[in-house]
Amino acid sequence: MIRRRQFIAGIGSAAAWPVVARAQQPPMPVIGFLGTQSTELDYKNVTIPFLQGLKEAGFVEGQNVAIEYRYAENQLDRLPALAADLVRRRVAVIATSGTPAALAAKVATMTIPIVFSAGGDPVALGLVASLNRPGANLTGIANLAAELAPKRLQLLRQVIPNSAEFGVLADPTFPATPSIIADLQSAARTLGLELIIENTRTYSDLETAFATFSRQRIGAVLVSNGNFLSRHTEQLVALAGSHVLPAIYPYREFAVVGGLMSYGSSIGYYYHQAGIYAGRILKGEKPADLPVQQITKIELVINLRTAKAIGLTIPEILLATADEVIQ
Repeated sequence: MIRRRQFIAGIGSAAAWPVVARAQQPPMPVIGFLGTQSTELDYKNVTIPFLQGLKEAGFVEGQNVAIEYRYAENQLDRLPALAADLVRRRVAVIATSGTPAALAAKVATMTIPIVFSAGGDPVALGLVASLNRPGANLTGIANLAAELAPKRLQLLRQVIPNSAEFGVLADPTFPATPSIIADLQSAARTLGLELIIENTRTYSDLETAFATFSRQRIGAVLVSNGNFLSRHTEQLVALAGSHVLPAIYPYREFAVVGGLMSYGSSIGYYYHQAGIYAGRILKGEKPADLPVQQITKIELVINLRTAKAIGLTIPEILLATADEVIQ
């Protein structure tokens, strides 16, 4: 009788072992994702590539990492409170989408690692001390493609050689916008062009800008850099199409969904790299030891299908030099 009771007690203790083991597993790390726009606008070109980068680094959302998303819904004054909320939740890493979000996260914490994705020079913006040695708790991906604006204007001029006026869509919340506009004005004078510049903060602004461009019969549109503009790829392409206006864009994603031309990098590649960096930090690497990556892959993408739809002939020299031609 005693032996039987001891045997049953032993079975009970053994059955409890997996429960104890499960209870001792460390909690799942949490990434705080801070964005300036919205879940819907970020999902395709930002969230999916970021998650793919995380997976490449060994982390899958819902399996071994959780993500808390916070979006300002294009109301940038909400960013400080959203960043502070992520800090209160003691997330392991904060990943940011857009320069204003990166600056808000930097103010909110000096200890939690931050992986930023920012347009412009992160040193000039005050995010890091240097690109090779970021220092402190920040590192990330820098898109210096704002410097490409004059080249985009030249490319557009090659496609539309007989027009005297071009339109420019600008994002006034993007820190590099003043220098971009100054560079464009200088290039326009050299090319003998007048620029009609429209600042846009909302979708309604975009509609108004295109209506103005059509009314003034401008020859083409240059879409500038900026978090707001880069999140409205399909909407901008649709507006350009409905007004039958040739346009050049800063990222290949625009050309892929029907934009006439793009000259620059890829939004997706940008955030894919940010996901990899976030994963490396979760594994124990320090932001101060991870150099800021600069996106240097610049491509000219031409959508020949769109050109034919609006009755435009692309010069052979451009087609020959394009990195990708969408038929």
